[in-house]
Amino acid sequence: MKRTPQIVTEQQQLLTFTRRAMVLGGAQFAVGAVLAGRMAWLSIAQNEHYRLMAEDNRVQLILIPPRRGWIVDRYGKPIAINRTDFRVDIIPDQLKAPDRERVLAELTELLALPAEEVERIRAALQDAAGFRPIPVAEKVQYERFAAVSVRQSELPGVAPARGYTRYYPAGAAVGHLVGYVGVASAKDYEKSKDPLLIAPGFKIGKEGLEKVEEMVLRGKPGAKRSEVTARGKVVRDLETRPDVSGGTLRLTVDAGLQAYTARRIGTHSGSVVVVDCHTGGLLCMSSMPSYDPNSFSDGISHSEYAMLNANDHLPLLNKTLQGLYPPGSTIKPAVALALLRAGQNPDQTVVCTGAYRLGNRLFHCHKRGGHGVVDMRRAIHQSCDVFFYHYSQTIGIDAIATMARQLGLGEEFDLPVASQRYGTVPDTAWKQRRYKAGWNTYDTVNATIGQGYMLSNPLQLAILSARIASGRSLMPHLLEGQVARPGEPLDLDPEHLAFIRSAMSDVVNGPGTAGRSRLPIPNVQMAGKTGTAQVRNITAAERARGGKFGGEGVPWKYRDHGLFIGFAPVDDPRYAISVVIEHGIGGSAVAAPIARDVLTYLYDPAKALATLETMEKGWGGDIETRMARQAAEWANRDKPVPAPAAASAPVADNAAGVREPAERD
Repeated sequence: MKRTPQIVTEQQQLLTFTRRAMVLGGAQFAVGAVLAGRMAWLSIAQNEHYRLMAEDNRVQLILIPPRRGWIVDRYGKPIAINRTDFRVDIIPDQLKAPDRERVLAELTELLALPAEEVERIRAALQDAAGFRPIPVAEKVQYERFAAVSVRQSELPGVAPARGYTRYYPAGAAVGHLVGYVGVASAKDYEKSKDPLLIAPGFKIGKEGLEKVEEMVLRGKPGAKRSEVTARGKVVRDLETRPDVSGGTLRLTVDAGLQAYTARRIGTHSGSVVVVDCHTGGLLCMSSMPSYDPNSFSDGISHSEYAMLNANDHLPLLNKTLQGLYPPGSTIKPAVALALLRAGQNPDQTVVCTGAYRLGNRLFHCHKRGGHGVVDMRRAIHQSCDVFFYHYSQTIGIDAIATMARQLGLGEEFDLPVASQRYGTVPDTAWKQRRYKAGWNTYDTVNATIGQGYMLSNPLQLAILSARIASGRSLMPHLLEGQVARPGEPLDLDPEHLAFIRSAMSDVVNGPGTAGRSRLPIPNVQMAGKTGTAQVRNITAAERARGGKFGGEGVPWKYRDHGLFIGFAPVDDPRYAISVVIEHGIGGSAVAAPIARDVLTYLYDPAKALATLETMEKGWGGDIETRMARQAAEWANRDKPVPAPAAASAPVADNAAGVREPAERD
């Protein structure tokens, strides 16, 4: 059945058109309303935001790294300063891809960049965030810097700048004392998100005082606003806000003494610490061999770092604070004070035959033939081990440990340093806690001559000497301006202290073990105590077989350490000193002469320097000369070495050039 076709009237067509027109009109109105609202939002609500964006496109803001504060010594002599330098960087945001290779090629020619540096820059540009400048070259010669500057309009993204670089006039002599600076790492930036950390040329403290006192030394950045084109070309400078330099850090250190002691250690490995007995101020803290902080601050090469890391003398270790050594016989004045406190008469004697039997073990004295009849005074100035073996058992280790701690051993001092190791002063409780074992008599015998579990660092030994010299619980400090803390009087009988000082004077000025190290200064005498510390255990079987154990003729790492503590003048102590020479064989042969020369410098610098210059000729030059030669030898280590010329005789450590006696304590 056919359906009748529906007739569409004109009225129906008009109604349908009207509905469609309304729908389309409504849609158009809605779109228009959205666009109008969006335009209103952008032009009104977001006006400030986009105005700033436009301003950022027109104006370039560059942070000016602040000049780092100086580090100076007690007299204002510079230890760490800033030097003007020229640098060139690339701002990745302003260097478009089509220009990249052309710009790199021109910079390579203008700055004479080696191929590996160009590859480094190219790789950095691939991975860099657009806002972070890429360093191209530092310490650029002025002529090359000027050549880049005059072509800056042709080199989009290239930013030549004048800045400051850290400089340490004394080089390696202050490496461990002040540390060094370096470019902030990604981890450093993530911690604070401070844009200064990624500013070209800005460096932060990475080690030592530079790191610990960072906020004092850093200062506040400046800023420079420049109008630029869309391609980054500078149109004009708008405004410059100067930086604010960091604060000056004044130390208690004597820069001249610090440099002298570093040089005087010579080719040895060790540390020298000098303390002001009146205030506790640290006059020098030398640890050698060391690294040149200028190398680290400039960006040390992989080859130089590998050389330092491979050196068995550990130039990267601050031996003053982190080196731990058996104190050897330098502990004997403390043991003697413990005996006196316990009531022992210093005139009591023992017969030293060169060895002491305890049970089935035999403990040797450093003088194999023995010292004969020995009282306390002679036991100190002749360093008789048997005397202390015998009498230490009468008071026990706890009394000895208490005295050692009172004199500064085992103590961690409040100093602006990243870390310090404070060693071990053992006692019965310590061994039980550490090894779950009881204390034995032979442990006491070992500890009483500074061996066994006993360990200390050179700073603690210097404080031990300073407290004996002053009779006060001196606390060391490194920053000048801190309230001097001379310390309370030690809880010790003044007569006991006077006796120990007199016996220590006999070590140097009487018939003692360091008689060759008397000060060459009229009316000034040095008191002291030598020490020799074994670095490995020597069994009875090895001794029975004979041979060489800790002296000449054995590998360096198995030789005994040489130590010395002292103070001067004897009658009114002003300076206390400790010298630790790693594997130096004997305190009297090596450590005591160094102490003599260092204290001589404090009274007569010209005389001390004249002696040192003679020695350095025998060592192959000063510190910089020897380090340069070592670097050259390291760089050529795989190349054939020509036959050496006849070597000249080495210069001895004592001023007269005479070899010290065989008794090494």
